[in-house]
Amino acid sequence: MELFSLSMLFLLVALFVSLPFLFLLGRNKSNSSTDNTLKFPPGKTGWPFVGESLEFLNLGRKGTPEKFLEDRMQKFSSKVFKTSLFGESFAVLCGPAGNKFLFSNDNKLVTSWWPSSINKIFPSSLQSSGNEESKKMRKMLPGFLKPEALHRYISIMDTIAKQHVKTYWDDKKEVLVFDLAKSYTFALACKLFMSIDDPIQLARFADPFSLLASGILSIPVNLPGTPFNKAIKASTFIRKDLHEIIRKRKVDLAENRASPTQDILSHMLLATDDDGKFMNEMDIADKILGLLIGGHDTASAAITFVVKYLGSFLMSTMRYSKLYWSTNSTHKNANHFPDPESFDPSRFEGNGPAPYTYVPFGGGPRMCPGKEYARLEILVFMHNVVTKFKWDKVLPNEKIIVDPMPMPAKGLPVQLHPHIVNLDKN
Repeated sequence: MELFSLSMLFLLVALFVSLPFLFLLGRNKSNSSTDNTLKFPPGKTGWPFVGESLEFLNLGRKGTPEKFLEDRMQKFSSKVFKTSLFGESFAVLCGPAGNKFLFSNDNKLVTSWWPSSINKIFPSSLQSSGNEESKKMRKMLPGFLKPEALHRYISIMDTIAKQHVKTYWDDKKEVLVFDLAKSYTFALACKLFMSIDDPIQLARFADPFSLLASGILSIPVNLPGTPFNKAIKASTFIRKDLHEIIRKRKVDLAENRASPTQDILSHMLLATDDDGKFMNEMDIADKILGLLIGGHDTASAAITFVVKYLGSFLMSTMRYSKLYWSTNSTHKNANHFPDPESFDPSRFEGNGPAPYTYVPFGGGPRMCPGKEYARLEILVFMHNVVTKFKWDKVLPNEKIIVDPMPMPAKGLPVQLHPHIVNLDKN
């Protein structure tokens, strides 16, 4: 998944669409019987509007998201098949060849896009195409997220991690890892992206942010009580607060109470396009919102699985826990990763996996710009936890579900065992 690009949030649906397929799948079906030159990938699109969304979501909630891909790869094609999810038609590319095709054809045969439903959650998406927004973000973020720039964040990350462990882990016999990981990654993102560390503001964001993250990848039915409707309301609520934060930062910058380089928010407020125009507040609010989502869910899921699998080797954890366009077609494929359900860091010894099979951060021009940020916040968090505790899983066989991110069904409760510190100086 693109951790820090709003236009890439939808890679989580395990799909990416090539322009030819997007065009073909949108054609009137009545033409297909008379025009033999059109070659549709094999597959089915399910029910009108709903498509195959219910099966896709239900399999994730049952803990077997890969079955959606495996069944269709066996029935239709191991390389590409068509489906319909969340009101959109897709071509699903599978396996190393599919990954290579996507990574090698950015802005040639493949381009990023937004489902129409996203306009209700992120109104600024109406202003330009997903591809244009992706380019803007990729141009803006490297100064903050490249490895050499991340060095200045280490002390901040460590301070936040230490405070988090002291507040939520110390003197506790049992904790829910997934909830605490989300709390840590969200607090860190708010601090580094907007310089916000006010506990009251963070608590005010918590519930609506959770509703927003859960509702983005849902059937786009805007009726009261649906996840999609809740996500729209949550985004409106959060955006109002963001507008206030943005306006205050503008004043602080004008009066030299804030630094132009202190965080991504300041940079966005001062950046101009090729015509010398500044971004408007709605655009900035939506981009910050997208960054918070991207910098929160994926990293918290990875942290949770590191704890679950006692991960000394992050690569195996990310192979097991990350879901993108169709990484399950290689990450969970026994031809590429024998006994794929087992946690086995030795897979990465020597030459490691074959090219285009291990792709937790994408590849090519679409390589996730926030991958080093994610690695760093995970490492800092785990350093602060493993130096203070050992732990046992309360539920050894807890199921992993996907809703919409991979997570333990019960939040991964663990029993903590603090390390015994020898205070005898003699």
